[in-house]
Amino acid sequence: MNENLYDVLADGFPSDRTRTVMELEDGSHLSYADLEAQAGRYAALLIALGVEPGDRVAVQTDKSANAVFLYLGVVKMGAVYLPLNVGYTGAEIAYFLSDATPALVVCRPESEAALREIAAKSGVPHVHTPHVYTMDAAGGGSLTDAASDLAPVIQSHPAAADDLAAILYTSGTTGRSKGAMLTHGNLSSNALALKDLWGFRPGDRLLHMLPIFHVHGLFVAINTTLANGSEMVFLPKFDAARALELLPRCSVMMGVPTFYVRLLAEAGFTREVAAGIRLFVSGSAPLLEETFEAFEQRIGQRILERYGMTECGMITSNPYAETPERRRRAGTVGFALPDVEVRVADENGRVLEREEIGVLEVKGPNVFKGYWQMPEKTAEEFRPDGFFVTGDMSKIDTEGYVHIVGRAKDLVISGGYNVYPKEIELVIDALPGVAESAVVGLPHPDFGEAVTAVVKRSALDGGEIAEEAIIEACTKDLARFKVPKRVFFVEDLPRNTMGKVQKAELRKTYGETFRAA
Repeated sequence: MNENLYDVLADGFPSDRTRTVMELEDGSHLSYADLEAQAGRYAALLIALGVEPGDRVAVQTDKSANAVFLYLGVVKMGAVYLPLNVGYTGAEIAYFLSDATPALVVCRPESEAALREIAAKSGVPHVHTPHVYTMDAAGGGSLTDAASDLAPVIQSHPAAADDLAAILYTSGTTGRSKGAMLTHGNLSSNALALKDLWGFRPGDRLLHMLPIFHVHGLFVAINTTLANGSEMVFLPKFDAARALELLPRCSVMMGVPTFYVRLLAEAGFTREVAAGIRLFVSGSAPLLEETFEAFEQRIGQRILERYGMTECGMITSNPYAETPERRRRAGTVGFALPDVEVRVADENGRVLEREEIGVLEVKGPNVFKGYWQMPEKTAEEFRPDGFFVTGDMSKIDTEGYVHIVGRAKDLVISGGYNVYPKEIELVIDALPGVAESAVVGLPHPDFGEAVTAVVKRSALDGGEIAEEAIIEACTKDLARFKVPKRVFFVEDLPRNTMGKVQKAELRKTYGETFRAA
């Protein structure tokens, strides 16, 4: 049996391939036949260009239907899909390309010149010319043009469940990002589990307003929908007013907490508008209990919060079918998915009892293969019995619900995106006029957490550096979601007796900054 992810998803496609897979922003429709043909053409083009199974294909493009079909074409012919946030800067892209050494790079037309230079310097092999192709926001560009006249590949590459399907980079706590290697089996097991767990049914229509360069928008939303042979209303980004127009025509919505906060700010978000939605899913960042409660009060539905991470896809979920014993509960992320085991352990790996707080560990078919070219780091993150150490501080209560109570290593989640402070601190500390910095996440009504820097100026450099200069420097070197929204200056950073900066103190001192705003 071919365990290629494409074939697993295709098993769920409707027998009538003329049925719609996507309704686009302009109201046009694409069918499952269109999907098969275009994914097959991209697969044919990659083969013609010399891309081989196992080669990486790096993609930094705007969200479009063809971007999705490209992803499926890459997987179909056995290459490894490497999605990159469109907000990443040249310096960030240079690292990813030098580390992953992709055989092909696909980018926005306006980025082509810069990406060609970066790719050449990063050692992207010249297996063909050009080795950088473009795709624009409408899905056109040199890659699509080159594929347009090709006969689609029909037969998928025979992949095993353990073969790589994708690499997604996660921010590194020491400043170096790690490439999480996800297999065909990882992705297919998650899609099939979620399809059943969340009650996907014939006629479902998903409102898709998420980005497609990370797990939530790409693997959770799209893979699960395709595995059910369903339709997506496919929009470039979240827009609350547009969502109000589309909700009556959809049955499922997936979003980050920010989406739901913004919907609640709309007077037009009523029970009547949301009556056709059978499931609202929230993830990528913690959902505040006040948002959960305000949502239920407004429209009479409970948001289903789930928990996952780049390395594992989805790990836990609140129940879809509620019973008196198992309800969707605010402040929890529910129970482990079928075939997934979770436990809480201390730093030495000792498994803890119910209600004890420790680090969540997970084992199952969803757990990634390891970090790209980092065997030592991979070994560090797995227990001898195969459990992956997530780094998230958690507890399992007496009823079996998993609670994420904190995050190890000071991870900030802003607008659904993971931000590791060390990466930003390295940029700030390198600036003239800065002696030292500490970056924290502060409560924010819209983003969940706002990236904030606290800086000690350097007397050696005049001590005059200003907030605007630091933000400007970060904007040049970091993706926009990583740039501090505020910078505060102090005489000294608070430290404990061992000399470690006390970030909890900083969060307490500046914690009301954005709430007041």
